[in-house]
Amino acid sequence: QVQLVESGGGLVQAGGSLRLSCAASGRTFSTYAMGWFRQAPGKEREFVAAMGWNGANTRYADYVKGRFTISRDNAKNTVYLRMNSLKPEDTAVYYCAAEDTFQDIVLLTTTAYDYWGQGTQVTVSS
Repeated sequence: QVQLVESGGGLVQAGGSLRLSCAASGRTFSTYAMGWFRQAPGKEREFVAAMGWNGANTRYADYVKGRFTISRDNAKNTVYLRMNSLKPEDTAVYYCAAEDTFQDIVLLTTTAYDYWGQGTQVTVSS
């Protein structure tokens, strides 16, 4: 069992930046694949970014590629999402997710993850 707590959301103007954090507790964080997803009102939860064990294996959704960066600090049991050049369409609740994996892989779908945080709101004003 692992518990995830996101933080760092808020209100920002278009073009601005935020860094989300997701602190994990409970079990060995270093063997978990991690992901960030988001859900806007009236829409389904969608993939944003994912990372394998050691941080070298990453994937991004096309709509955030070049603007968002996922990273992790296994010593701090924390995964981050740095978001630059934010757009109004990035407005959503952002969730981090974790899954214990037996190899260094990235997971891209909501159904692949067993553990989820409570979410943090990101609002981008135009």
